[in-house]
Amino acid sequence: MDQNQTNKEEQPTKPLTSTQNHTSSPSIYPINTIDEEHGTTSGERSQYLRRRRCMICCCGCCATVAILLGIVILILSFTVFKIKDPSLTVNYINITSVDPGLGTNNNLVSVNLTLNANLSLKNPNIASFKFKNSTTEFFYEGQTVGVAYALSGEVGAYKTTHMNVSLDVLTDRAVAAAGHINLTGIVVGEDLNFTSYTDIAGRVNVLGVYKRNIDVTVNCTYTVEYSVTTFDTKKITCSADAT
Repeated sequence: MDQNQTNKEEQPTKPLTSTQNHTSSPSIYPINTIDEEHGTTSGERSQYLRRRRCMICCCGCCATVAILLGIVILILSFTVFKIKDPSLTVNYINITSVDPGLGTNNNLVSVNLTLNANLSLKNPNIASFKFKNSTTEFFYEGQTVGVAYALSGEVGAYKTTHMNVSLDVLTDRAVAAAGHINLTGIVVGEDLNFTSYTDIAGRVNVLGVYKRNIDVTVNCTYTVEYSVTTFDTKKITCSADAT
C-alpha cells in the first residue's frame, strides 16, 4: 500500500490538451467594432435631423417674411402708394392793364383787358406729377374772348406749385356777344359775368408700378366791373374736378 501511494505521488501530472483548452475557453466578440458602427450610424442620423430642422426653420422664416412683405405692400398700396387726384385752385385774377381803342360802327366799344390769373396746383402723392402744356379759355355768353397758355412742368411729391397765366380779353367781343350796348352802364359801371375753363393733363408714376393719367380741370365764373374809368374783378367762384 505504501508502494502504491508512492507510485501515485511519483506519477507526473498530465497537461491539458489543446482540445480541452479550446472547449473550455470563453468566446470572444468584437465589441469595439460594433460600438464604433453604432456610434457612426447615430452620428449620421443626428446630422440628418439637424439639417432637416435647419431647413424647416429656413423655409418657415422665408414664408413668414414673404407673408409679412405681402401684407405691408397691400397696406401701402391702399394708403401711401394710392394715387390721389391733384387739386387745382384759382387764387386770384387781376386786371393788369387796360388798352382802349377805337370802335367800329358795329361795336362802339373796343377795349382790351390783360388779366393775370394765379393758379395753385397741389400734388398729394408720394411721386411727382408731370403735366403737359395747359390752356385757359375765357368765355362770355358762350363766345371765346381770350385764351392763355401755360408751359409744361412737374410738381414734386407732396408739393404745391404756383403758375401765373396772362391773357388778353377782348371786351368788344363780349359786347358783341351780349347783342346790345348799355351806354348808361358803360358810363356809370356795368357788371360782366365771365367764365373760364382750365385743363391740365398729366401723369403720376409711383415706382414704375402704380401709374395713372390724370386730367385736372377747373371751371370759374367771375364778375368784372366794367365802365369807362373802372375795370375790376369783384367775385370769383371756381369748382375743380379730376379724372
